[in-house]
Amino acid sequence: MATKRDYYEVLGVPKSADDSQVKQAYRSLAKKFHPDMNRDNPAAAEEKFKEISEAYEVLMDKDKRAKYDRFGHAGVDPSFGAGGFDFRRDFTHAEDIQDIFGQFFGGGGGGSIFDMLFGGTGGGMGRGRGRGQANRGGDLQIRLPLTLEELAAGVEKTIQLKRYEACPECHGSGAKSGADIRDCPSCRGSGEVRQVQRSMFGQFINVGVCPECQGEGKIVSNPCKGCGGQGRVKKEANIRVRVPAGAAKGNYIPMRGQGNLGPRGGPAGDIVVYIEEREHQLLARHGDDLLLTLPLSFSTAAQGGKVPVPLLQGTAELTIPSGTRSGKVFRLRGKGLPHVNSGGSGDQLVKVEVWVPNKLSADEKKLLKQLGELQQGKVPKAYKWEPEEGE
Repeated sequence: MATKRDYYEVLGVPKSADDSQVKQAYRSLAKKFHPDMNRDNPAAAEEKFKEISEAYEVLMDKDKRAKYDRFGHAGVDPSFGAGGFDFRRDFTHAEDIQDIFGQFFGGGGGGSIFDMLFGGTGGGMGRGRGRGQANRGGDLQIRLPLTLEELAAGVEKTIQLKRYEACPECHGSGAKSGADIRDCPSCRGSGEVRQVQRSMFGQFINVGVCPECQGEGKIVSNPCKGCGGQGRVKKEANIRVRVPAGAAKGNYIPMRGQGNLGPRGGPAGDIVVYIEEREHQLLARHGDDLLLTLPLSFSTAAQGGKVPVPLLQGTAELTIPSGTRSGKVFRLRGKGLPHVNSGGSGDQLVKVEVWVPNKLSADEKKLLKQLGELQQGKVPKAYKWEPEEGE
């Protein structure tokens, strides 16, 4: 029996590689060595494809990887059973391979490579998109800019948009009358067609969307004039969206079934509202904490005192200890943004910067000169480095 190659070598990754590096390596190699991409020598490609899939299976599983790192192939081979690695039986990362091959092999109306490998029973019959998915309406993406004050308190907003809604003339059917709708002759109303396909895993039945009716299962012989047979028209709509307190830039709010209506009675898509933040004049956001840079006079920094600090709502009084240096950060607990969907809030951080004026009046120059004379001999001298003997 041929000696197996090192799994890390197979995927071309170091032993320190994390899951994302392993997955990226497998993505690249799987596309390169898939038999459908190597028609000149599919048998050799099939063996290579199985080899990289076996390596991926082990290195993406924490327990298997730990045993392999400790004992080598002897630590994981028994888990693949008699006869070596079997793709259908031993490959457990179904979601990963769907992510890798979904767009690469799953275009058009046919089933994806994932459907061919893992879907159905009785020879691996794949899954089609079905009538509901075939004519589903499109999603709408909305960007909603909000102030920090709005994000701190939570807010409800009305969004004006245009979307496809049911045609008022045909009530969404797309036909001039009910008699103008009939079952598709190609798929007999199922919206799906099946094709027998052979691959390295045997014979598969690939279920795809019917090209004649586009998966709807119905044919409109006399289209509605109001919508051109689509069953939908574009209208203006007002949508209310609630943004929870503490939401941040990059968060999004899905609104299921609020998007474009599908053609001829198809289900509606979604609206996805993406949160954006307007820049605040004084405060910078760091997670749920807020940062304020506060200018401080030299006299206050040296003597100490109490200063007002602006918050998102109102002000707070901050006690400055005597001898405070520029760059010192104070923490006002609970004065930041609320944690989303949980109790508590972040903090407000106050970073003080000793303010140095650009211009001085005559009186100020006189006072500073007197202060400088008083402080002679008190200012620490710079440290002087002396090399040790032999350096």
